[in-house]
Amino acid sequence: MAQAGRVAGALRQRADARSHRLADKLEHFVPLVKQCIDQAVRRVLRKEQVPASEKVLSLFEPHTMIITRHKIGKLREFGRKILLDEVDGGIISRYEVLSEVGREHPHLPESIEGYRERFGKAPELLTADRGLYSKANEQIAKKAGIRRVALPHSGRPTKKRKEYERQRWFRRAFAFRAGIEGRISVLRRGYSLERCPHHGEDGMGRWVGWG
Repeated sequence: MAQAGRVAGALRQRADARSHRLADKLEHFVPLVKQCIDQAVRRVLRKEQVPASEKVLSLFEPHTMIITRHKIGKLREFGRKILLDEVDGGIISRYEVLSEVGREHPHLPESIEGYRERFGKAPELLTADRGLYSKANEQIAKKAGIRRVALPHSGRPTKKRKEYERQRWFRRAFAFRAGIEGRISVLRRGYSLERCPHHGEDGMGRWVGWG
């Protein structure tokens, strides 16, 4: 680390562009390596529980995040969460590489607004997985003019909620939502969204867009 600092300083004193580009790279990596050393000292030597937000998971892709999966055999993965909006016919109308790995429900209003911008009106029906449910989102959707909102309740539902979700239109909408999992699988395997070969956050966005 000390040597990298000295070399970067020496390169900055040179006039050629190549030396400055190399100095830029060193100055980019030095803080990341320092953070890696710090988190290793805290976790291994001091036995601290280092928060995920304070960890560097990759020197070359520092935007990588820990994604906790509630699936057997896949408790944690490393990458980024992507939000996909789909309309009739299996067409992906909008995508977003999320900036955090928490619950997705804060992003639903953006999906509704994105739909209105593209199609000039609110959709007749809205459905999504449990991660996008919230009482506030249901109210936002109805105020936007969406007649039927099929967001499955997260947590223990009341009797009234159970009756609401047992309606035929709600069950049909949720069945449509379940089919999105198949489209995600096709995107992962057929269009290479399983692993991004491009670098950086911008590269991730480009690769997802191409997919």
